[in-house]
Amino acid sequence: MSAGADFRNAPHLQDVVITGHDRDDVGALIFPALDVCRRLAGAGLPADAPMEALLAHPAVRGAFQSTLDQLAATSTGSANRIARAMLMEQLPSLDIGEATDKGSLSQRMVLKHRAALVEEMYRDEPTARTLIARRQK
Repeated sequence: MSAGADFRNAPHLQDVVITGHDRDDVGALIFPALDVCRRLAGAGLPADAPMEALLAHPAVRGAFQSTLDQLAATSTGSANRIARAMLMEQLPSLDIGEATDKGSLSQRMVLKHRAALVEEMYRDEPTARTLIARRQK
């Protein structure tokens, strides 16, 4: 089983790019399913709210945190445990080759063009945008 297999089945997740090559743990750049996220945020957020506000909404972050925690609780080792994740505030770009016209993602191009976000996600002191998996006891 790959590190992202169970994570990709979450309804609030559109797509995921796995990170962590040559790192101590696996991470994920998450492209959220915006329609599901808007439903999670509910009436407390205007329909035209910017993506940053939508992804920062406590119900939305909570849903992704819960999914990340559930995956961590069922993982059998570091190779299939997503330890950290970041919600992408920009959709994959066709213009720079992150996505194809058929909707497929190029993992290599996403990692190349979002390298600064990957670095941010792996900082020793996580930023507010980074979700860290919590193992449940």
